[in-house]
Amino acid sequence: MTALASGRETHFEGLPAVELALPQGDTLRVMLHGAQVLSWVSGGQERLYLSPKSTMDGQAAMRGGVPVCFPQFNQRGPQAERLPKHGFARNLPWQADAPVLTHESAQLCLHLQNNARTRAWWPQAFALQLHITLRPGALRISLNVHNTDAQPLAFTGALHTYLAVPDVTHAQLQGLGGQAEWDAVANTHASAADTLQFEAEFDRVYAASTQALRLNDQLHIQQSASWANTVVWNPAQALCQSLTDMPKDGWRHMLCVEAAQVDEPITVPAGGRWEGWQQLTVTTP
Repeated sequence: MTALASGRETHFEGLPAVELALPQGDTLRVMLHGAQVLSWVSGGQERLYLSPKSTMDGQAAMRGGVPVCFPQFNQRGPQAERLPKHGFARNLPWQADAPVLTHESAQLCLHLQNNARTRAWWPQAFALQLHITLRPGALRISLNVHNTDAQPLAFTGALHTYLAVPDVTHAQLQGLGGQAEWDAVANTHASAADTLQFEAEFDRVYAASTQALRLNDQLHIQQSASWANTVVWNPAQALCQSLTDMPKDGWRHMLCVEAAQVDEPITVPAGGRWEGWQQLTVTTP
């Protein structure tokens, strides 16, 4: 009989974490700080990028993996002047339930709700859940927002996924062709090319596609229709030099492809719920 998946509480760089493993060999590491996925190994390869110079002090988000941006993306949102960049969810400790383990999957649910620290930035009452499902060759991360307040909740945000690539200058991302594109570096608007390539600083916001994106024909990237945007980012060499938590060549080994809500806030009515997910699937040559 096939063995069950396994899950265990552990520590990584001195911080609490949960590790999941499937009998087929896939593994996952999730930090309780920020509910941040830091490692996903599938097919014997690390699929996520984590900077070796990431801050591991339990105060700020790590540079890499999948930070959860809530309740604002970057400094765009209804409370932009009050909230930290990319919100506070990635900077706070979450609580984790016991993993749900089967022969073919491992599921983990983490929780964050309003408290004295969140109310110092934002008066809103809320409850977040991050559902993480690991299957052979696939990872799904789903953010659930429950408005527990008597007033509407408006937010922007993202699953800010850092994907590992051997060399981003040789990487190709397909699937966004024809979608509306805002280039934040040049501040221009256009329609996306069929194939995106990365030879200079790249910071662009796209209208999300209904089809799966393909990275180097090795990874499919899908997101729920509840996220309006896909953000693609790589700092390139010059900007990377100014990032103290990145090695000088770190830009070469990562590409962010994010399920996001950038400009138009999502509004959840009092007592209502919203869900948005991203799924990564390894493709077989």
